[in-house]
Amino acid sequence: MPHDSATSMRLAGAAASHVGLVRSHNEDSGFAGPGLLLVADGVGGHASGEVASSVAARTVAAAALEHPLVDPVATLAEALRRSQRLVAQGALAPGRSGMATTLTAVLGDGERFALLQLGDSRAYALRDGDLVRLGRDHTVVQELVESGSLTSEEARVHPWRHVVTRVLGGDPDETGEVTVLALRPGDRLLLCSDGLSNLVPEATLESLVREHDDAGAVDALVQAALDAGGRDNVTCVVATVVTGLPRSWAGELVGAAREPGPDGLARPA
Repeated sequence: MPHDSATSMRLAGAAASHVGLVRSHNEDSGFAGPGLLLVADGVGGHASGEVASSVAARTVAAAALEHPLVDPVATLAEALRRSQRLVAQGALAPGRSGMATTLTAVLGDGERFALLQLGDSRAYALRDGDLVRLGRDHTVVQELVESGSLTSEEARVHPWRHVVTRVLGGDPDETGEVTVLALRPGDRLLLCSDGLSNLVPEATLESLVREHDDAGAVDALVQAALDAGGRDNVTCVVATVVTGLPRSWAGELVGAAREPGPDGLARPA
């Protein structure tokens, strides 16, 4: 069925990625476009996390561009399957065994939106001034919080808070968690790596998004992470749900995904 441009919805926003103040290179990747928002945080350090995040970001972005008006749940599922195959192939190269990445993505088809999550990169929605987390972290501490063994405050400083339990690492049986989102025009979305969410309280995230436009919020959020120590790479995407179909579905890659290396995959940004 043709989409009505007067009632269709798209995303308008900005993205940024920063190496931080401690790490030597950036293993994060991100994407912001009219149909897709994405953050991928490479896991594994010396095992080429930047390659895994770049593969995920580029593969999902390509799927979104190829099928802009197709069911977002089906498109995300197929993009994830292809990403798993490519990461598995890449992990066969010397020095890349075990490479993996988180993946958090919001995809729309003009009418519906879906969230795909793997790992601990986060998605939030701001509606009527209130910031609400979408999805759940795939981490050891999140499981401890859900079992009642830890409080949310204790989880923020727990030594295992970086240990993820589900990632995009080449496993064809890992299909992620997909949630259909009931978004409406005026809603604002924040996607970020844990280089932001582990350092900056959610109350501060809420106020910074609320007080700035999308581009200004991205800059303010990155700066907040740096002011808090910048111990990790930090990537964030902020976008508003608006009406109307875009002239182009193209978007912007940031972080490791923006710098293809000699093997065609990625090099540190």
